[in-house]
Amino acid sequence: MGLTSTHVTSISLDSEASADLDVDAIVIGVTPGDTADAARPGAHPAADALDAALGGRLAAGLTALGATGKAGELTRLPTLGAVPARLVVAAGLGADPDAEALRRAAGAAVRSLAGVRRVLVALPASGAAETEAVASGALLGAYAFTTFRTGETKDPVAEIVVAGDTGHAASVERARILARSVALVRDLVNTPPSHLSPDDFAAKAREIAAETGLAVEILDERELAEGGFGGITGVGQGSANPPRLVRLAYTAPGATRTLALVGKGITFDSGGLSLKPAEGMDWMKSDMGGAGAVLGALAAIAALKPAVNVVGYMAMAENMPSGTAQRPSDVLTIYGGTTVEVLNTDAEGRLVLADALVRAAEDDPDLIVDVATLTGAQLVALGTRTTGVMANDDAVREGVVAAATRAGEAAWGMPLPAELRKGLDSPVADLANISGERWGGMLVAGVFLKEFVPDGVRWAHLDIAGPSFHRGEPYGYTPKGGTGAATRTLVQIAEDVAAGIL
Repeated sequence: MGLTSTHVTSISLDSEASADLDVDAIVIGVTPGDTADAARPGAHPAADALDAALGGRLAAGLTALGATGKAGELTRLPTLGAVPARLVVAAGLGADPDAEALRRAAGAAVRSLAGVRRVLVALPASGAAETEAVASGALLGAYAFTTFRTGETKDPVAEIVVAGDTGHAASVERARILARSVALVRDLVNTPPSHLSPDDFAAKAREIAAETGLAVEILDERELAEGGFGGITGVGQGSANPPRLVRLAYTAPGATRTLALVGKGITFDSGGLSLKPAEGMDWMKSDMGGAGAVLGALAAIAALKPAVNVVGYMAMAENMPSGTAQRPSDVLTIYGGTTVEVLNTDAEGRLVLADALVRAAEDDPDLIVDVATLTGAQLVALGTRTTGVMANDDAVREGVVAAATRAGEAAWGMPLPAELRKGLDSPVADLANISGERWGGMLVAGVFLKEFVPDGVRWAHLDIAGPSFHRGEPYGYTPKGGTGAATRTLVQIAEDVAAGIL
């Protein structure tokens, strides 16, 4: 699998690209016209040249086909030999499109062109940020996971040419690095648990580390037990596939600040003895999305080389019911000595994260960020597309939300109400892994994790239970299945820490 997806799309930047370029299709932007049923091609030299080649009839043709320019709309128009490209795809941008609108338009258009070899993407992008958005959207939209398909499938676009200023080449290269890392995470999330045990996942991390120059350390089940990692060991003890803890490290020459990333890596979550209902289990291969995001982010960070040291912890286990599985009412000793009464074995992610958070704090980081598909309550509160962000510092919480927004990922800051801690009291241990109250489950999970962050250490928690796996039809640059959620956010956080913003 390496750093590439099951299909590799190349990308280039061409400032001379116009409608006469040797491509199979051209993507242009469309904005709303003067009336509700009219569309206006977005300002771009390639679009202007295309209009000229079509005898000035481009706007009229699009309007006749029902194009309105609203965001998310795609309209196909044959060129009838007027230019080398056989097809034009007009992507709706909406009024006053921002970088995310460009990203989504490029992604939707390129995804719709599966089976086409070479595509010119000529969306209006005046600056470096807009150029990066177009390039990243196009690459993310070209993603497809076909590893286990044996029938015929349409290959995604093989080559993308972005029409833009060659002075923005660095932006296109950054987009390529990020898209490649997101594709890696999507591949991992989409891989069935029959092919991704904790040991397989750890082996993939070792492979990526070798490719990118990251330092790597992997603890197996014996080392975890001997080291006192009771959370990871307890969750993994019911499975025939034993747990792992992976530590990755990127060291920047001369850097004085350190960021620690911690990811939940449950390669399959049955719920354990607190068994999930069948209809809630079929997509639990995605429960390792947080650890996947950490791996993808570290791979991108190694290529982008921000001036900050970054360590990543991936806590991997398979949560299964068996005669050796942990039981409700068992007590575990987390790394560092805190005891936890397990009242629900399906609240397992916080147990493996607890071990990894305590271990990450030993690296003396300036900031710890954990990311996890942690609670169904996140979907209830924020839906399937918005990450919940909690932190032990208001400025950190808002900084992480701002980083996610700049990265093009929806996030919303949430509180950690102190009164919720009482619900985690246990009569037999230091705390329980769930509260007796059913309300505020996402926040309760955050309050639990906060117990394992030392005083004075800045920390943020990202709950990506919904965003990590898209069960509906594709939209924008987001495919069905694994999304790679939080990968770009974690990279942006690393760059913000390097810049002193966070």
